[in-house]
Amino acid sequence: MSPHVTMSHELGHIIFYEDRDFRGRHYECSSDCADLSPYLSRCNSIRVESDWWVLYERPNYMGYQYVLSRGEYPDYQRWMGFNDCIRSCRSYPYVSGNYKMRIYEKPDFGGQMMEFMDDCPSVYDCFRHRDIHSCHVMDGYWIFYEHPNYRGRQYFMRPGEYRRYSDWGSYNPTIGSFRRMRDF
Repeated sequence: MSPHVTMSHELGHIIFYEDRDFRGRHYECSSDCADLSPYLSRCNSIRVESDWWVLYERPNYMGYQYVLSRGEYPDYQRWMGFNDCIRSCRSYPYVSGNYKMRIYEKPDFGGQMMEFMDDCPSVYDCFRHRDIHSCHVMDGYWIFYEHPNYRGRQYFMRPGEYRRYSDWGSYNPTIGSFRRMRDF
């Protein structure tokens, strides 16, 4: 972790509800959970009390990812969910400090490279490519989105090297936008 990063000391907290509008059976969580299925059969609404949470469609942090910040989500469309299936989750504290990432047009950090330290609502407008084949996140947490203007499938990016798009869990290299994970 970068020496310029500060984190909240508050313990993360999230509440999952089986039904829309915060109704039905619910489960409160304050730490990572590899399998939510013993507690809920489905998830149709969520309250994020603190921290960032990365939710996964399948157990063991697999499948589609949804990155949620503090707030209320009365139905799964509000977190850009494809269905009511959430099976695992991880908590990440709010981070402030430096953000730095390099994206590349080819695998293994080849081809054109561009460095970013701020959000990008349209990868094509900035980078002149629709595809990102590799990425190096130097500082901060980032979210990749499948479409421009922070829409579509999401991919959580922590510091590290991603030599090909499958390293961040995608089935194709198309990224339309990205932004920093920060307290909005």
